Amino acid sequence: MVRVPKLTRAHVAQAVRNPLLFIAERWTPSPRTVRRAAMSAVVMTVVIVVTGGAVRLTGSGLGCPTWPKCTDDSLTATSAMGFHGAIEFGNRMLTYVLCAAVGWAIIAARSAKPWRRSLTRLGWAQFWVVMGNAVLGGVVVLVGLNPYTVAAHFLLSTALLTVALVTWQRVREGDTAPRPLVGKAVAQLTWLLGVAAGLLIAVGTVVTGAGRHAGDSSDVHRIPVDWKTIAQLHADLAWVVVALTVALWFVLKAVDAPVGPLHRARDLFVILMAQGVIGYVQYFTDTPEILVGVHMLGSCLVWIGVVRVLLSLRERPVALAPVPGPAAQQPEPATAG
Repeated sequence: MVRVPKLTRAHVAQAVRNPLLFIAERWTPSPRTVRRAAMSAVVMTVVIVVTGGAVRLTGSGLGCPTWPKCTDDSLTATSAMGFHGAIEFGNRMLTYVLCAAVGWAIIAARSAKPWRRSLTRLGWAQFWVVMGNAVLGGVVVLVGLNPYTVAAHFLLSTALLTVALVTWQRVREGDTAPRPLVGKAVAQLTWLLGVAAGLLIAVGTVVTGAGRHAGDSSDVHRIPVDWKTIAQLHADLAWVVVALTVALWFVLKAVDAPVGPLHRARDLFVILMAQGVIGYVQYFTDTPEILVGVHMLGSCLVWIGVVRVLLSLRERPVALAPVPGPAAQQPEPATAG
């Protein structure tokens, strides 16, 4: 049997005042646990994006017609609301699972020894982005799925994915100053790739806002642009991102870069090819819901690939405690012959 420590009033007061410190003083997670906690936030961010897409693609965007309650009289979905109410309310409940994943990442980072303040701050940054996006999600419902707010909702989720990925990467690194692994010109090319990928995702939200999947069967406002024109711009930007990725891979090979950036550029190229195939197939098949959902998952994977390429351009070695060497041998005193 494991002995349960007795809690005094002082302990309870300390836990109320600073619960993170209270846990940190009594629990030290392994580095593997901290990494898993950070990864859980990444995974749940992708899940919430995909399930949010499922809400729109099933026409359940107004399944719960108000916020923060599901209806004016009920906090949860009722049986009378049917399938759409269950889908919309289920996605809202997943926000709590995402909060739990982010909370676990914060607790694990705060309890790790030695404590790294930078990791805790990144965890809290995730928490506040989640809170902001939850409020924005409520606004989306209250304004009747206005496509501009829907686009902002998706882009803020992408920002959350970025912070979660940086947190996961920083867990595996030290706190020393970053050391570049490539030259300035290569880094600039990579940042250009990142900007192009960001534009690609932003234009993709316009394609969604102008397309036929409005998110509900009611008369939902759409972005007043020609869908085929904006879809063509989206495809052109995709080819720009592919070209920059190929160029980056060749440049990395030419300068004999470390394998890390090379492998990340290769992975991004493979993801882009798969995403491009899905995009063209859905375009020529009148955007079936299942392919649009897969394309949204692909958008997350593309952005993950881009961020990983950017993060691979530098390293932060883990600082090791100096190990004392063997004591210097003292000269033996001379003896009289």
